[in-house]
Amino acid sequence: MKKYIIITLSLAAGLILASCNKEDSKLGVKAITVEAGIGNLTKVSYDGDKTRFEEKDQLSLFAWLGEKSAIPATLVVNGVVNTLDADGKWQPAIQMLWKNMTTPHYFMAVSPAREVKSFTADEYVLDPAAANYQQSDLLIATNIEGLVATDNPVSLNFDHAMAKLIVNLKFHNQWTEGNPPSQSVITEAKIEAVSAEAKDHATVDYMNKAVTATGNAAPVAMNKVENAQWTTLMVPQEGFRTISITLKGNDEWLGGNGTYVFTAPEDITLESGKVTIVSLTIGRDQITLAEGGITITDWAYQNVSTSGEVFKPQQN
Repeated sequence: MKKYIIITLSLAAGLILASCNKEDSKLGVKAITVEAGIGNLTKVSYDGDKTRFEEKDQLSLFAWLGEKSAIPATLVVNGVVNTLDADGKWQPAIQMLWKNMTTPHYFMAVSPAREVKSFTADEYVLDPAAANYQQSDLLIATNIEGLVATDNPVSLNFDHAMAKLIVNLKFHNQWTEGNPPSQSVITEAKIEAVSAEAKDHATVDYMNKAVTATGNAAPVAMNKVENAQWTTLMVPQEGFRTISITLKGNDEWLGGNGTYVFTAPEDITLESGKVTIVSLTIGRDQITLAEGGITITDWAYQNVSTSGEVFKPQQN
């Protein structure tokens, strides 16, 4: 009797499996694959202002049915991590399947891959350290055209959620060669640190690619590209006006040391996907806007002769 029951159950399971396979074949359900790029690029390293995906980069993918403008609690794909392989293909951690062949599917993705606790107000904390630059460069993509299985692979175009700040420094002739000082050879003062007084916490609305700064302003340490240029990612926000520059290691007779604080008369714009360049001149016991002042540009994609974001270590 037991043997008979087992055989009957096996037959039933076989019939169910055959039925499922038949139904899947009928519906044509197949795996979801993705193609992802940033801006106008379609693959692969941080190269000056250019941003590309590199091998081993990861994204978290979400897919749903229903309303395209709101991500529901029940998802077709729920945060599956995809990793870019050496051939430029995104490999999912687990297989991702279309729900069916005909119902429109909507997609959202975030890179680097992260746990998303809220689609409308996900908490984010900026880590401005150079070593964590790529992890802090939050990228968001949505595709809400209403794709069906025959539209595979899913195209994803990512945008930068963070802003980028660059501070360029020039110097008056109080830091000069010689004793007594030369009035013709202007040298750069030695810069110990540069910081921006701004909020570094935020909430992220992924569907609208909107970032809302939260909390209180605090010093955000900038990273040294070279002595006269410093950069960092920033949370987009209003109310940012203050930049501090600390000098150390200079001859006291030839210019000296100390901390110079620049406070802009108006807010300095920090906007998602934009590069804000602040040019400052230090010297004569003050810090002022240099020629060119403040400029704001798109996070440009252009050919450059120098590769990479190179940050020099801080000198103690």
